[in-house]
This record gives sequence, structure tokens and C-alpha cells, in this order.
Amino acid sequence: MSISVVILAAGQGTRMKSLTPKVLHKISGKSMLFHAIEAAQKLSNDITVVLYHQSDMIKEQINANYTGINFHIQDAINFPGTGGAMRGVTTKYEKTLILNGDMPLVTDDALNRLTNSNSEITMSVIMLENPSGYGRVIIENDSVTEIVEQKDCTQAQLATKSVNAGVYCVSTKLLNKYIPNLSSANAQNEYYLTDIIKMAVDEEISVLPVFVDEEEFKGVNSKIDLAHAEQIHQNRIKEQFMANGVIMRLPDTIYIESDVEIEGESIIENGVSLLGKTKIISSHIKSNSVVEDSTITNSDIGPMARIRPQSLLTDTHIGNFVEVKKGILDGVKAGHLSYLGDCEIGSGSNIGAGTITCNYDGKNKYQTIIGKNVFVGSDTQLVAPVTIPDNVMIAAGTTVTKDPISGDLVLSRTPQKSIAGFFHKFFGK
Repeated sequence: MSISVVILAAGQGTRMKSLTPKVLHKISGKSMLFHAIEAAQKLSNDITVVLYHQSDMIKEQINANYTGINFHIQDAINFPGTGGAMRGVTTKYEKTLILNGDMPLVTDDALNRLTNSNSEITMSVIMLENPSGYGRVIIENDSVTEIVEQKDCTQAQLATKSVNAGVYCVSTKLLNKYIPNLSSANAQNEYYLTDIIKMAVDEEISVLPVFVDEEEFKGVNSKIDLAHAEQIHQNRIKEQFMANGVIMRLPDTIYIESDVEIEGESIIENGVSLLGKTKIISSHIKSNSVVEDSTITNSDIGPMARIRPQSLLTDTHIGNFVEVKKGILDGVKAGHLSYLGDCEIGSGSNIGAGTITCNYDGKNKYQTIIGKNVFVGSDTQLVAPVTIPDNVMIAAGTTVTKDPISGDLVLSRTPQKSIAGFFHKFFGK
């Protein structure tokens, strides 16, 4: 790796109208900034993130998820703007790629096109059918001659459809020369990174335009932009899985986060949400089910089931309105209307409707262990900690508070009694 990467993430993002820093808003379950970091990591081992607004919060989250990231805090009071953000940044390689932290759709393939040139400066350019509102990139003889803000454009320049996408690859030596010489003598009194283009042109240094896909270099500045970007990212995720053999019913209704893995000819039905580091292997996830941070192998889930974090289900049937949390189920049937939390259940066991593992006493969580070939009748409460050995039957309506012995029938019903004639006496009929 012979390139450094700087990611600009210092802005307040006021148009997001949120207390959350703009770059920490999530796309497909992952902060926008993290998408940019992961694209950068495929190009470089020298990555610097420039911070200012809510820098401590952003830095803490980056350090919780990544190692080896460098940080630079912008002096935004004295040196505002994108050019000011680069002031004092040091990078160790001959080229420096400058990214924006609010570009979650950028890919390493797209960035490679900017870094593979021998030019001392390359800049990303987008062709827009309607460039209204954007500064124009003026290109002559395959070289950028200037960037002109729309309000400053001549009539001829207004007809130009090439606009700045905001990502640059610059010779580090040139960058170190230009950044200290930037001026804030403009209407906004800010230091603009785009001014380095004019400096290069004035010194007759060629600035190479690299035309890029608008979708990949889409910036996110509002909640509307956030929703549009996530829709694009979701389509990428699902198209890749379908290309690898996954069947999806009405994929536009399915939500899959970035770190999810799906293997084999799995089926994902409409309305499903797959969250966190979920892994689906040769399984059928039925309509409107949610699976989070869990592994599902050779199983069917739902419809309308919820598999919560740290669950491991193998060769198992989970029916409608069943919730599993931190459960290890191997060869189990739980057809409907049950809560199975903090439990291990062995093969051949059947869990009746309305079964609950009572895993919480108000202070602590406890585990329920159920062996193989256990039949749990409907409306059973298993008060943890409790262990049910292999080959046990639990009658419907039972509350289990003690460990039985293999071969037992466990029964704790109140004896039924009938009072003759009570109906007619009560209603007077």
C-alpha cells in the first residue's frame, strides 16, 4: 500500500436536524463513516479521520470498532472549511486520497480509479443532466482548468454538465505545499480545499478529471438523503445475495444489514429483517420474521418469529410468534407462541404453544437446559435455573421449578372440580 487516506468528518451536519453526529447516522446497520473507513482500509494502512463536532463521541465509536485509525482535530475556529480541515494533517505515503465521511456508497473499486493515475492531482467528476445548484468543473484537453461556483458561471459555463464529486487524490508533497497557503478571502470566510485545483492550474500542473458514478459518490446531508442512500445500499446487498443463489420473495420489502452472511440456497420471504452479524445457512426465513446477531442452519423460522442475539439454531423449526433469545436449539420443534430465552434444547424435543422459560428473577438471568426427546406440553413455565434431562414428558399447564429424572412425567396442575348447576344458579336461568 503506497497511498494514505484522509476522511473528512468534522462538520456539524445541521441539515440532518439531529443530536447524533451526521457521520454516525446508519446505512444498513452501520454508521456512514464506517462504510467510508472500510472502503479506505482496502486501499491503505494509513488512514486519518479529521474530526471537530462531537469529536469525542465519534472517536470513541471508531476505536470500539477499528484499530490503527489516526485522528486529527480540526481547528475550526481559526481555520474553518474543508481546506482548514486538512491543515496540520500529516500522511506518510507519496499520495493522499481525500474522502468525505458522509459518502457511505463509495467503493474501493471506484476509489482505485482515482489512485491509479500518475497525475499529481486527480479529482472525481460527475456528469449531471441537471447540474443546477452545483459548481461546474471546466475541462479542456482532458484536464481541469477551474472549478466555478454556479453564481459565478458565464452562460457558456452554465451549460457545462460536469460537477465536482468532492474526492481528490493529491501528491502529498503538493498537498503539504498548498494547504498552508490557502486563503479565506471569500464570501464564507472559509478555507476551501477546491482552491488547490486553482493553485495547481496556475503552476501549469495537470489536474486529471476522473468521471465517476453519481450513485457511488452520493453525499448524505439530510434525512431524505439518508433514506435514498440506504435504499441504494440495500439493493446492492440483496442483488449480491441473489446472484449467489439466495431466493428472495419481494426483495424490496426485505431489510438486510451490512454484516449479514447468507449461504446456500436459502429462502428469505417478504418483510424479513436480518440484523447485525447474522448468518443464514441453507435455511428458510418466513414472512415478517426478525433475526439478529444469530446463526441459523438448515432450519425454518416464522412467519412472524423473532430470533434475538446469541442464538444458534440448527435443524430446527420455529413457528409463528416464537421468540428465542440466547438460545442453542439443535433439532427442535417450537411451533407457536413461545418464549425461549437463555436456554439449550436438545434434538427431538418438542416445545408446546405458550411455553415460557422464566429466565429472569428481577435481578439475574438464569439458564434452562432441556435434553433430547423432551415433550413440553402447552402453557408450560420452566422456572430457571432448571435442567430437564432426556426423555421427559411435561404435561400441559405445568410450572416446573425442580429438576426431574429421565423418564418422568412432570405434572403440576390444580385438580379440576365441577360444581353442578352453578351456571343456572348464577344467571338465574
